[in-house]
Amino acid sequence: MTTETETLKRPEPAQARPVFSNEDFKLLRTAVAHYTQAIKDEPESVKYSNLYHRLGRLG
Repeated sequence: MTTETETLKRPEPAQARPVFSNEDFKLLRTAVAHYTQAIKDEPESVKYSNLYHRLGRLG
């Protein structure tokens, strides 16, 4: 016989694992820095500069 408590139990979802490691953020930041220099005269460079600074806060 199943009790009400047993029928309401649900399995816990697996804990999400990070997609990127701290080392990955350092590599991405370096790559973005180089790309930002390559397109420094383009209007889009501002977006990459902002991304560079956000990556710095993460890693």
